[in-house]
Amino acid sequence: MPSCGAEISPFAFTNGYTIVFDHERKLAVTLDKQGAEKVAKDSQHYSAKPEHSIQNPILTFAPADLVGVATRMRPFLGQLGTTPSLPFPDSHNAGDFGAFLVGAPHEFAKTKEELACRTDGHMDVNTVRAGAVLICPVKVPGGGVYVGDMHAFQGNGEIAGHTADVAGVVTLQVSVIKGLKIDGPILLPVEEDLPHLAKPLSCGEKYALKSLAEKWGVAKMEEDAPVCFIGTGANMNQAIDNGLERASSVLDMSLPEVKNRATVAGAIEIGRAPGVVMVTFRCPLEKLERIGLMPFVRQQYDL
Repeated sequence: MPSCGAEISPFAFTNGYTIVFDHERKLAVTLDKQGAEKVAKDSQHYSAKPEHSIQNPILTFAPADLVGVATRMRPFLGQLGTTPSLPFPDSHNAGDFGAFLVGAPHEFAKTKEELACRTDGHMDVNTVRAGAVLICPVKVPGGGVYVGDMHAFQGNGEIAGHTADVAGVVTLQVSVIKGLKIDGPILLPVEEDLPHLAKPLSCGEKYALKSLAEKWGVAKMEEDAPVCFIGTGANMNQAIDNGLERASSVLDMSLPEVKNRATVAGAIEIGRAPGVVMVTFRCPLEKLERIGLMPFVRQQYDL
């Protein structure tokens, strides 16, 4: 029978793996070819999907290029957000993948201007996990909160273009912040996930800094707390600019000041390649108070 050579799989893996988790769902190890083939023969069972889920597990391909590689499980949501004001495929509800819709030959094609209707719900940011607080833009009546794309683990960047997608149960608590106008998500990660320079100052650090400030005639130390702005774009440079501009606009802070704060008291980290970043820094409390975030910040970081 002749072969046309067309790819029928949505992903072409040049290096893949089959991975299993321990009973406590804390550790995992990649299998050799024999183990991968055992899983492939009963992929519907081993994928542990919800009862009514209909999918074709990648396990069927029995990938086994990585053997005996250990990792740790720390699940998070690749997608958590609100509904865009125009129809988007959920996988393209972000500035990087959304850029592929510009001029696309199908019904979801967008112009560059229409990409602004996105809400960046598809972040693949590994700190959007249990205990985190995510503030999302509302662009349709009711907000339209949705979740999906749960990952068992992922290093910053999801640089392979994929990771271990798993089934899971999500419990959300939803609040409405009236009057806050934002274009994209604002994240309050759990404290251990914050960049070193962005972590809240400890009591000991504050005491030492007070003495240092007084020695040099600084009358009052700034009171601040961490905040993270998600930025997305067709590439990393555009995503960084987007995150910085969103922070500048929402906080009514000059762009150079945002850049300084992200350098001196924060960091810019990769969420997902090719174009999702986290712009994190300690922000003056009065700025967070003005936009209505202080109740969430105070609770999240025990201020």
